[in-house]
Amino acid sequence: MAEATASRTRLIFILPALVFFVLAVLFLVQLTSGRNPADLPSALLNKPVPTFNLAPLEGLTADGKPVPGFSNEDLKGRVTIVNVFASWCAPCRQEHPLLVELARDPSVRLVGINQRDNPDNARRFLGALGNPYSAVGVDPNGRASIDWGVYGVPETFIVGPDGMIRHKHIGPLTPENLDAFREKLRQIPRA
Repeated sequence: MAEATASRTRLIFILPALVFFVLAVLFLVQLTSGRNPADLPSALLNKPVPTFNLAPLEGLTADGKPVPGFSNEDLKGRVTIVNVFASWCAPCRQEHPLLVELARDPSVRLVGINQRDNPDNARRFLGALGNPYSAVGVDPNGRASIDWGVYGVPETFIVGPDGMIRHKHIGPLTPENLDAFREKLRQIPRA
C-alpha cells in the first residue's frame, strides 16, 4: 500500500512538469517556425465578400460632398482595399499615414469600415489625420465585421474586381510589411 501511495505522489509531481515541458516545446516550435502570426488563414479567401450594406458616417465630407457608405455590390469592378478601423484603436492611428499613401495609387480604391465607434470620434479621427477613404461604412454593432471574419481592428483586405477576397492582413500595416502588402496588390489582376 505504501508503495502505491509513493507512486501516486511521484506522479503528482511528474505530471505537471511533463505538461509544462510539452507546452514549452510547442511554444518553441511556433516561435522558431518563421511563420508570421499575422498570416492567419481566412476561410473567406478566394470567396465572394459577404453580403452587407453599410450606412455612411454621418457628417463626413470630402471636397464639400458627403462621403458615401458602401455595400458588397460596390466592391466589384476594380481592385479595392477594405480597411476596418476605429478611432479608439491605437494601431489604427499608427497605420493611418500608410493608408493615406496607398490611397494615392489610382489603380486601387480604398474604403473603410468604421467598427463599433462613436460617429463624432470617427469624424474627428479622420479630420485630424486625413481621410484616405473614398467611402466609409459604419458598422455600429460589429455585425458586418464578424461576417468579414475580423478578429480585431485594424484589419485590411484586398478585394479583386470580381468581388472576391484575395488577401487578408491582420493587424496594422507598418513600414516593415507595406512592401509585402503592395506585392499582394500587384498580384491581383485588374478589371
